[in-house]
Amino acid sequence: MEEDRFFRLRLLRSHRVGPVTFHRLMSEHGSAQAALDALPEVARAAGVSNYTICPEDIVAKEIAAGRAVGASAAFIGEPDYPDALANIPDAPPMLWLRGETALMSKPMISVVGARNASAIGVRMTRALSRELAEAGFVVVSGLARGIDAAAHLASLQTGTVAVFAGGVDVVYPAENAQLGHDIAQKGLCVSEHPPGLTPMARHFPARNRIVSGLSRAVVVVEAAAKSGSLITARTALDQGRDVLAVPGHPFDTRASGCNLLIRDGAPLVRSAADVIDALGPTEAPRQNNLSLDTPVPAPKPKRSLRDTHALHLLILDRLSTAPVAEDQLIRDIDADAADITPALLDLEMEGRVSRQSGGLLSKP
Repeated sequence: MEEDRFFRLRLLRSHRVGPVTFHRLMSEHGSAQAALDALPEVARAAGVSNYTICPEDIVAKEIAAGRAVGASAAFIGEPDYPDALANIPDAPPMLWLRGETALMSKPMISVVGARNASAIGVRMTRALSRELAEAGFVVVSGLARGIDAAAHLASLQTGTVAVFAGGVDVVYPAENAQLGHDIAQKGLCVSEHPPGLTPMARHFPARNRIVSGLSRAVVVVEAAAKSGSLITARTALDQGRDVLAVPGHPFDTRASGCNLLIRDGAPLVRSAADVIDALGPTEAPRQNNLSLDTPVPAPKPKRSLRDTHALHLLILDRLSTAPVAEDQLIRDIDADAADITPALLDLEMEGRVSRQSGGLLSKP
């Protein structure tokens, strides 16, 4: 068993083997040892000559470093590895866990938002996280300053999970050093990277997919229209998670992303009760005073945020750099023009679709 875990970690740390490649190699070859044996030939077929597998001593040093900081390894499929995360397409093959590993078996909700959070945003985050924790949820976030830190602090005594962008022993930003230490003692620190690794810019989007992947839902408290929190929300939707948002003042740019999410169908959050209601079963219809003979008009179904996100992806999938007429796009997608038009406007505002003369559309 330990030998197989060593081989899996060696495969994962080999050059050009990320989570998706790791899962593909394991599926094709059946075991980590067989995948390692085949890896040089796989690399040659991909045009990489003189390929070298990760040296054994590098893997041994990582395992020793993990033990030195009190962390344990959880590979996908093992008891400490959460089922929810295992089901995402690019699931981390292995996690370093430092703290209360039992938290991984409990239901989780992510609370994320702006680093330059407002005072009212921090206050809302604390109340929301405390209520979610009291309701039995583990609060997950990314240990950033602002909303993330407030979410961790409010749920520290009842259970919080911090996903690190670097090694599980490297707290970033430095101002959260004490908070990171406290979470390691009372909550759980999680990372897919080797201990001691300093986070780089490219690590943060990958970190965010774990934040959302662990959770049943993601609650965005404050987020600008173009922000990491909005990227996390899109990732959550891709993973099939619910996304909810706290509304903000229209003039506050820190709330613009949340307001856009709500406009596009995200449930509005005022307290933990709204989050729990959104996750739970639909309430039975209330009694009313209409007679049995009174015709009741069918309500127009409200488009959910997940529906809107799926429509955006469908539009982008049909477009290319070659211009196409908008009416042709609508016919190709076979959707209602009333739905396509606002979706196209959203994509234009985000710079993901270009509109040219003559009503032609294309990717930039």
